[in-house]
Amino acid sequence: MPVYLDHAATTPMADVALEVMTEQLKHLGNPSSLHSFGREVRKDLESAREEIAVALDCHPSEIIFTASGTEANNTALKGLYWKGQAVGRNVVVVSSIEHHAILDPAEWLKVHEGAEVIEIGVDSKGVVHFDELEDLISRRADEIAVISIMSSNNETGVLQPIDKVVELARSASIPVHSDAVQSFGKVPLSFSKLGLTAMSVSAHKLGGPIGVGALILRKGFDVPALLHGGGQERDIRSGTFNAPSILAFAAAVKDDFQDFADRNLRVRNLRKKLTEGILERVPDAYVNGMEAERLPGIVNVTIPGTESDTLLLLLDNEGIACSTGSACTAGVQRPSHVLLAMGHTDRTARSSIRFSLGATSTEFDVDQALLFLPSVIERARMANLR
Repeated sequence: MPVYLDHAATTPMADVALEVMTEQLKHLGNPSSLHSFGREVRKDLESAREEIAVALDCHPSEIIFTASGTEANNTALKGLYWKGQAVGRNVVVVSSIEHHAILDPAEWLKVHEGAEVIEIGVDSKGVVHFDELEDLISRRADEIAVISIMSSNNETGVLQPIDKVVELARSASIPVHSDAVQSFGKVPLSFSKLGLTAMSVSAHKLGGPIGVGALILRKGFDVPALLHGGGQERDIRSGTFNAPSILAFAAAVKDDFQDFADRNLRVRNLRKKLTEGILERVPDAYVNGMEAERLPGIVNVTIPGTESDTLLLLLDNEGIACSTGSACTAGVQRPSHVLLAMGHTDRTARSSIRFSLGATSTEFDVDQALLFLPSVIERARMANLR
């Protein structure tokens, strides 16, 4: 039986979300239309917005639906930069371990808009150097247009001190955005309590469909639009609402939060079993970010003497899906920028794989991974010697 241990990439759709989406696909009506068909769909859509707002602890009007977490990140980073640029602020601050959905638009702003991009480093645990950020703000607060620090890292699961970042930035009137795509549905997350200006989430990381996400943008705080052509969402995001996916998103959120604590504990216990099993069977392996506070389901492990891609393919051949810690751009393999930022060498960064558990993960999944891992590692090490 195939084993799926790549929930950080995408999760299986929850049954209730699939049912809601299928039913909504049968309903006729554009939510922006004024006739009864459109009004009925709009009513359902706004109910979904309210449901998601409860889970995020934000006002419904602060939710701007997007087609993905990537779009939400781009809208936030570029919009906040342009807003700051208009009053003479030209610096974009990000961490060195951000997802490429932040790093790439930051680079775009640098190349095309003249932004100065500053990356804040992390320690060996994968936690941002808060002192480095504090020093930067003390020296250049009036120049910083936006700070964007992810809530949790998608490769290691390490959680970041967003509340401290916001507190520090607030004193200098600097807006803060956080990519919370990995965190939503996995750890408690309150937009209101964090005091963020903006936050990005995505449906398919917690049992919703691919193709819908949301930017949470503080009420009364608007940014220039990235997409024009209708102004459906506070004139910040145009485009016909994807009502079936939005309703399915809300259904997945409601389902996830009904047994949030129990599910979280179960996934943590599975992670513990997987981690201990790996370290017992592979004594020279080590788990990245293990000493930091992490998401409940991610285990990023470095296995000396192997190549990530070889491990992934050998595990896949045994019916076990996981992911590497490297990114492939235009066919060129590169070591993980996250692991390099944590102090890895190119070699050790290329020897790391990520297992990620989720709501549908089972004891069987962990047992199967541990069963095949020793022989897979042995073959990977032999292949690496050739």
